[in-house]
Amino acid sequence: MSDTAVGTAPPGDFRVLSLPVATVYGAALVHGLTLVSFPALSVVLTRGYGLTDAQYGASFLPQVACAVLGALLGGALAQRLGLKRVLALSLLAVALSQGLLAALAVLPEGSAFVGVLAGTAALGLGFGLSGAPLNSYPPTFFPRQAASAVVAAHTCLGVGLTAGPLLAGALIAAGVWTAYPLLLAAVSTLAAAVAAMAPLPACEPRGAITRRSLRETPVATPMFWVFVAIVVAYAFAEGTFSSWAVIFLRDGRGLPEAIAGWGLSAFWGALVVGRLLISALVSRVAPKLVWAALPVLMIAVFLLLPTASGALSGIALFALAGLACSAFLPLSITLASHRFPDDVPWVAAMLIAALMVGVGIGSFAIGALREALPFDTLYRLSALYPLLVLALAVLVLRTEVRRGESGA
Repeated sequence: MSDTAVGTAPPGDFRVLSLPVATVYGAALVHGLTLVSFPALSVVLTRGYGLTDAQYGASFLPQVACAVLGALLGGALAQRLGLKRVLALSLLAVALSQGLLAALAVLPEGSAFVGVLAGTAALGLGFGLSGAPLNSYPPTFFPRQAASAVVAAHTCLGVGLTAGPLLAGALIAAGVWTAYPLLLAAVSTLAAAVAAMAPLPACEPRGAITRRSLRETPVATPMFWVFVAIVVAYAFAEGTFSSWAVIFLRDGRGLPEAIAGWGLSAFWGALVVGRLLISALVSRVAPKLVWAALPVLMIAVFLLLPTASGALSGIALFALAGLACSAFLPLSITLASHRFPDDVPWVAAMLIAALMVGVGIGSFAIGALREALPFDTLYRLSALYPLLVLALAVLVLRTEVRRGESGA
């Protein structure tokens, strides 16, 4: 079925909008469930299959590389195949990642690390491909509330990220952890089929980057690279919070595995709540102000985490970290899209790639440094990430003020 101009439908024509909106936002939910699969099963990977902290941290590197590859391919494929087919391909890739994760149960002893690397690679590819469609369709559906629409899509992603650890924890406790990736593989495959058949709108990028000279593309502008640096530095912080939450509470604070899993769910749950609140707030408060305030809260959480002494304080601080991270990424994509309106899908895909680079490198760095430094020191040092984000965000805001004064 070919793409249709759903985005041009009258605002109240929900019969036209409902299926495409449900398809895209549902795909975001599925991507969230799969994206958290490896961190949610970190206890299984490290204790059940013998991965060291360094190996667990290194397992995110293929995810980084393939996310970048997926984002680059996504921009090119969107021009050739349409965003709808790119969305379907992204879901098939994450379905493969979950199949590889479940296959650990039958792989020969000693090959778990290789299986994990293959699984995270497929996961990164799928998430990279999803960047353009998941950030381009919402503003097409709701052009008058573009910022809120993008935040809402990331909220659905966050719902999946929140529910994943809870579901995984229950299945681990029941002794059937493989049911989690197998279920996600089936759901992702079904979602891919729906995306391939749904009447999604034609919203391919205007002025495709491959059809213009390099000087006319975002790559040639310093501000594009400032946004990339902002997202990478932010992702260092997010990856440090999310990828190591369970291991920090289990090993660093001696909490039972089930309780430690609640720390990760608290992070993603608060992230979802924060996105819901901020999606309403940005209709009354300038998104730029909210965007600049969130890194300050991230700094505070990094400095407070070493003071966590038990389950209540640890889980509460990870919840506060989720609130701090909540809408920063979708607001970054929205602001960058406003700066480069002719390249929205491509810019969104590149920033998703930047996110995966930051999350992967940040997670790897913690794993590599764990033998030399305790978690408390690592968290204090990690406050430098959002500090850099804040400095770059101020630079963006000052540039925007100058552009407004000059009428650019």
